[in-house]
Amino acid sequence: MKIAVISDIHANLEALNSVLDDIKSEQCNKIFCLGDIVMAGPEPINTLNRIKELSKSKDFHIIQGNTDKMLSVFSFETQNKLLKVNEVMAAAYLADSQLLNDEDKDFLKSLKEQEEIDLFGIKILLVHGSPRKNDENIFPDMKIEEIEEIIKDTKADVIFCGHTHMPAGYQTNTEQTVVNAGSIGRPFSNSPDSCYAIMEINENDSTYKITHKSVKYDVEKSAQKIKERGFSGCEKLAKMLIKATSRYPE
Repeated sequence: MKIAVISDIHANLEALNSVLDDIKSEQCNKIFCLGDIVMAGPEPINTLNRIKELSKSKDFHIIQGNTDKMLSVFSFETQNKLLKVNEVMAAAYLADSQLLNDEDKDFLKSLKEQEEIDLFGIKILLVHGSPRKNDENIFPDMKIEEIEEIIKDTKADVIFCGHTHMPAGYQTNTEQTVVNAGSIGRPFSNSPDSCYAIMEINENDSTYKITHKSVKYDVEKSAQKIKERGFSGCEKLAKMLIKATSRYPE
């Protein structure tokens, strides 16, 4: 069995469609989506509609990202908090909230924060940030002791996460595997290519291997679409798609 693990789409439909095509060519049997579907990207509504359609399949598992939770219920308190941290993301939050209708927000609200899945005796846990918090970072090059502290209350054999937009992988002393799938729609990398993870399970003995894969897409087209949205700072988000010099717009 092959499973594709995707995360942090951020309304980038061009990237999502290219990755879905690649997943099909890889002949994956299931897709696990770790959230952050909409916020701060080129095509919020079209992307969300694509995900809604995919979610109708029993082979598509999706959980809620931190920005999905934020957008499910707009509040000026959240808007003001974002303004203090990053004005561009605050503007994107407002713009996206105004685009989403009640049905869209209800869909985002309905998503599970985490999901446990058992496949061939392998216990898999899907989270967005970490098992402890949906916006906790699991970066590359962390000390293994830090990772073990973050996951100490879990019994999962494999933990998939996203949120940082940076792929990573760890094997702990407790024989648990932790994999950050990276980002489909807004990778934090010198390369603009989308990144996702593939888990291959040998059904006969329940052994598995996990790899990351990068996928090219029409970055310039996506960047132009962000610019056309017109909210304050959208040009900075467009530049980040081409080359991300920081995790958030500067």
